[in-house]
Amino acid sequence: MTSVPETRPRGRPRSEKARAAILDAAMAQLLERGLHAMSMDDVAREAGVSKATIYRWWPSKELLALDALAAEWAASATVDALETGGLRADLLARFRPWVRQLNAKPFARVVAGLVAEAQTDPEFAELYREHFVRPRRDGTREVLVHARDRGEIAEDTNLELTLDLLYGPIYHRLLHGHAPVTERFAQQVIDHVITAITRPS
Repeated sequence: MTSVPETRPRGRPRSEKARAAILDAAMAQLLERGLHAMSMDDVAREAGVSKATIYRWWPSKELLALDALAAEWAASATVDALETGGLRADLLARFRPWVRQLNAKPFARVVAGLVAEAQTDPEFAELYREHFVRPRRDGTREVLVHARDRGEIAEDTNLELTLDLLYGPIYHRLLHGHAPVTERFAQQVIDHVITAITRPS
């Protein structure tokens, strides 16, 4: 039997609109107050929904915060640039848009709250890694693999360590706030890492 396509009214369904409003309100709370001070009551009030509606989708404010940040970054994410055929240019194409995104809003307090929660809640930690850690590392690992295939870096290059060397300094500055996370800084990190792992001419 052929199914009949569902007919929907124009615009987003009410539940989708409510969900979007909740995510927007949660993100505003996170940016202004951080995860610890974020209140489900305030999110419900700003989104114009009941707390029961929020808890139907998110059993905790930590999981709501995770989805809110994922939605925020997805909405402003830059499509990965096509590979240039060179390791340095490929890494710059990945890191520059991310650094601009990090500087667009006070994401440091949001990320710090999520990282702190991940230290005490193993289930949340797995979700955090799935949403934010693995996708970014997987994409950059692919860049490194292609560079290895081209002979730019040695066959025995430790790719996981290289990823830590690329991302570690940026998160260090982001979380500690002792120095700005700038595009120039990201470029310096990339250049130092490439110097360490590329074959001599």
